[in-house]
Amino acid sequence: MNENISLNPNALVHFLDKPADDFTKADLIRFIESNGIQMLNFRYSAADSRLKTLNFIIKDRQHLDSILSAGERVDGSSLFPNYVEAGSSDLYVIPRYRTAFLNPFSAVPAVDILCSYYDKDGQPFANSPEYILRKSHEVLRNKTGLSFEVMGELEYYIISEQDRLFEAVDQRGYHESSPFCKWQNLRIEAMQAIAKCGGYIKYGHSEVGNFTESGLSYEQNEIEFTPVRIEDAADQLMIAKWILRSLAYKYGVTITFAPKITPGKAGSGMHVHTRLMKNGSSVMLDNGKLSDTAKKAIAGYLDLSQSLTAFGNMIPTSYFRLVPHQEAPTNICWGDRNRSVLVRVPLGWGSKHDMITDANPQEHDTQQGFGGRQTVEFRCPDGSADIYLLFAGLTVAARHGMEMKNALEFAEKTYVDVNIFEEKYKSRVNQLQQLPFSCWESADYLEKHRNIYEEHGIFPKQIIDGLVRYLKSFNDLELRETVKHHEKELMKLVNTYLHCG
Repeated sequence: MNENISLNPNALVHFLDKPADDFTKADLIRFIESNGIQMLNFRYSAADSRLKTLNFIIKDRQHLDSILSAGERVDGSSLFPNYVEAGSSDLYVIPRYRTAFLNPFSAVPAVDILCSYYDKDGQPFANSPEYILRKSHEVLRNKTGLSFEVMGELEYYIISEQDRLFEAVDQRGYHESSPFCKWQNLRIEAMQAIAKCGGYIKYGHSEVGNFTESGLSYEQNEIEFTPVRIEDAADQLMIAKWILRSLAYKYGVTITFAPKITPGKAGSGMHVHTRLMKNGSSVMLDNGKLSDTAKKAIAGYLDLSQSLTAFGNMIPTSYFRLVPHQEAPTNICWGDRNRSVLVRVPLGWGSKHDMITDANPQEHDTQQGFGGRQTVEFRCPDGSADIYLLFAGLTVAARHGMEMKNALEFAEKTYVDVNIFEEKYKSRVNQLQQLPFSCWESADYLEKHRNIYEEHGIFPKQIIDGLVRYLKSFNDLELRETVKHHEKELMKLVNTYLHCG
């Protein structure tokens, strides 16, 4: 057994004794035959950003080989109603072998596999968000020689009947332990299932938000991933959301990734950590300090941030979260360790001091090689995001930063090292641009920046046009101000978008 695989929880990786990237059709057939698998499930995302399912009961080896070799037809006009006409709606779904995993919920032993869309000519479907992400990464690599790794932070609320035993303090649930954290076991079960399905998890914990209302308990939790190739990071988040919702159904509770639950309480974001790589090594640090390459990427994120909300903040209540004093960004700026900024540079193990030996005198290792863990965090997206389009947009933005003539000057101008919500720094805030206040504004910025996204054929015109129409259909230009003093209207909006993304 490969020593790098011996502890891997993915049953296929363990059985086949090879990393998922190396899976072949023959490997999958061997695993299915050897492990009594009776069903194969195709999974693929659609315009609503949820995983769809096509079930196959395996009849014999020839049938299995055919499914894995040729994929299947699906109705694209139902999956992408804004981008595919009913008169020419057939698409192929073709399995990506590296994504195969043992289904953790199926009563019938089943292997699930994520798929890509192809058109009638056998070409990748241009309007597929998954393909747009793939193209954006290919262009970044070709233009800069750099590759992109990403990790997501998945925040969510669990809504259940109120339990008055060991109640956590309102809005003080950060890293709380059981029994004050009531749904730790669900989180742990989810983490185990995600790992078995191929997800690379950093950790899980309870989050700040918790409150009770009308006999219901609202508890916020979070699962964070580790940086992986950006296409894989998107797949992992899609699978994780499906797993969390499936477990919620099993436990008889509600899980929501909605950005805002109620006024004055912590909202849920989907922060995205990014790092640029060259030949397998991070280029985010230079002599222990943030590199110019990292600063250029940050400049790109900030310069396109107002239109990136079109992919990452896709419902009206997204903009009820993006308000001051809620650990959510409103101003277009960046800083170190500062949670009031749009782009945060978290601690990155850049210290020269050997913390491990200090904490454990019996150890004589020195703390080396951790600089590669440095990331920069884009903090405005939430659970309404189209994950593939958001990640594609961030990839475009990173490359845009590399190509900006004034990138380093812009980065210096937008750097802040203070809490910008304090009154004494008001003049500094007035110098900064703001994120949009509504889906309508977000759509306006997307139109303004569309040439950057459409360059090199990455985002098709039809996708940009469709997103602009979709975002403006909410007609929410003044909505945040209109309902902010009308709690019933606000809660009606919250409930409308409770199961976003």
